[in-house]
Amino acid sequence: MATPTRPLPFDATDRLAIDTIRTLAMDAVEAAKSGHPGTPMALAPVAYTLWRDFLRYDPHDPAWPDRDRFVLSCGHASMLIYALLHLAGVRRSAGSAEPAVSLEAIRGFRQLDSVCAGHPEHHLIAAIETTTGPLGQGCGNSVGMAIAARWLGSRYGVPGARLFDHDTYVLCSDGDLMEGVAAEAASLAGHLGLANLCWIYDDNSITIEGETHLAYTEDVAGRFAALGWRIERVADANDTAAIHRALTAFRSETKRPTLVIVKSVIGYGAPKKAGSHEAHGAPLGADEIRGAKAAYGWPVDGTFHVPAEVPERFAATLGSRGAAARVAWNTARDQVRSHAPHLVAELDTLLAGKLPAGWEAAIPVFPADPKGLASRVSSGKVIQALSGAIPWFLGGSADLAPSTMTLVPGAGDFSAEDPTGRNFHFGIREHGMAAAVNGMALSGLRPYCATFFVFFDYLKPALRLSALGGLGVIYVLTHDSIGLGEDGPTHQPIEQLASARAVPGISVFRPADANEVAEAYRVILRDPHRPAVLVLSRQNLPTLDRTGFGPATGTARGAYVLREATGGKPQCILIGTGSEVGICLEAATMLERDGIRARVVSMPCWDLFEAQDEAYRETVLPEAVGARVACEAAAGFGWEKWLGRHGRFVGMNGFGASAPAPKLYSHFGITAAAVADAARAQLT
Repeated sequence: MATPTRPLPFDATDRLAIDTIRTLAMDAVEAAKSGHPGTPMALAPVAYTLWRDFLRYDPHDPAWPDRDRFVLSCGHASMLIYALLHLAGVRRSAGSAEPAVSLEAIRGFRQLDSVCAGHPEHHLIAAIETTTGPLGQGCGNSVGMAIAARWLGSRYGVPGARLFDHDTYVLCSDGDLMEGVAAEAASLAGHLGLANLCWIYDDNSITIEGETHLAYTEDVAGRFAALGWRIERVADANDTAAIHRALTAFRSETKRPTLVIVKSVIGYGAPKKAGSHEAHGAPLGADEIRGAKAAYGWPVDGTFHVPAEVPERFAATLGSRGAAARVAWNTARDQVRSHAPHLVAELDTLLAGKLPAGWEAAIPVFPADPKGLASRVSSGKVIQALSGAIPWFLGGSADLAPSTMTLVPGAGDFSAEDPTGRNFHFGIREHGMAAAVNGMALSGLRPYCATFFVFFDYLKPALRLSALGGLGVIYVLTHDSIGLGEDGPTHQPIEQLASARAVPGISVFRPADANEVAEAYRVILRDPHRPAVLVLSRQNLPTLDRTGFGPATGTARGAYVLREATGGKPQCILIGTGSEVGICLEAATMLERDGIRARVVSMPCWDLFEAQDEAYRETVLPEAVGARVACEAAAGFGWEKWLGRHGRFVGMNGFGASAPAPKLYSHFGITAAAVADAARAQLT
């Protein structure tokens, strides 16, 4: 946490900068004929004060590791951050002369060829710290960023030279704070005492439907105080001195996160729409824009006007402060290198998005065992092994570590008192957990989070943003089917597999045995930009004797021939995932007793198989073999892609029931006999 700054008086150039932010937002939304002008107009003084006087950020090196993070959780106000990035002269990357956001890009706001999307997208603009838009997600991400800063700060440094002590600032709205994910995140942040986290709440009393009193009348300050937050208030968003005092108070806080409650007027300056929901989510219109510009003392006829003094002021304040901080950080890194060169070498690997040399050697190989292990148990063993090889491979669960097997013995518990721990206790906050680990991934860590698979729906919005942002988060989701047994249909996933597989940009693995689990982790960790879901069993799965079956390395290709038909070319193909692969193997044996040649394919990951070339896919699922059966203890939605026109599916067609797992499999007809019968029916 940086030392509080001494307030500088605001002059005419500062007022000009604030109004430039406002007018760029109005003009861009009007040109696009869509967007949200009201919040940028209201919060321009707040954001400008933060960037001018507090934010530790070098526009010429937007990926500098110890920069302060700025998160626009109210992503609908995206023109606020686009204007800031443009006026601050933020570059596309270190050493680049190209701006992250050009004026031309702003003119093309919300258009296909512009990086200025309707909501901020990290993968389009590196200087955008995280993709926001779904309300509350940026709040959740910020908690992960603050956690990462504390963990990195505890590991990388020597006495007198600490390499990570940055702060995370968030602009959030009424809508953000109404969302459950923000409540979960705020609770976690208060519990962890994240004093490096500041949320600035735009209390404008307006939502799309009208004034917030229609649905939102709680005491926000009281709620956050009860969650362990420091509360600061600013009565007028235009009072830059009061904003400065509130942010200075945050800088002095050492025990708690800070919530700054700022009263603002949405659409400030617009003659008729200021303070109205009409300034929320729609262009102001030409007359209102002219009136607002007149109120600011701005030329009323021009558009996209940027006075030369404004970028110069950003450069003289934010730019010079950030450059000096980055130089000081480089000096500190050299000091650490001289005392602990291994730490800097490790950090360089982390920051490059790579993993330590030889990490794959830590992945265990499991011996054949008819009794086997639950895939959640073998996953836990792999996590423990990899934890010793990759220091920044860390995570936790939503209060289910004893069941998800994600606790690493000896790794310590991350807490307010001990930021060195690598086991995270997220509490029963699945959505907040997933949003937080996205923030951790954005900070360079390789995090995993865990819960029961049925609660996938609780965290799905954050998982979707993992995929959209290309964040290498690992979702360890256990108790994957009716195989969990007596807990019954409330806890037995049915449609979740189809839902997870439908998300673009994410790999979903359902491994058949311990060695497929191990190979799945190998594949997942090789790609830092692709999130993955591991769907794991509660019940034991036999560890297959690979001397008689295809090697588990086939997992990397998504599907592979596990057992070849004997006596000639296959007449039918039985395809399984997870616990149902064993059922397919038993069915193949039954069929071959009847003289029917059956191939068994293990398909742990659909999307990886789809990514293989056509020649490989043909070797596994030859087009000439149309008799196919897929077996999976889940809904059959999507299987037609692999079964073709005539294939059959053996699985679930409704919710489960409460009973021991073997009885449930028999009751719902997910048996080797049913698979064999489905194959025979296609061959007669």
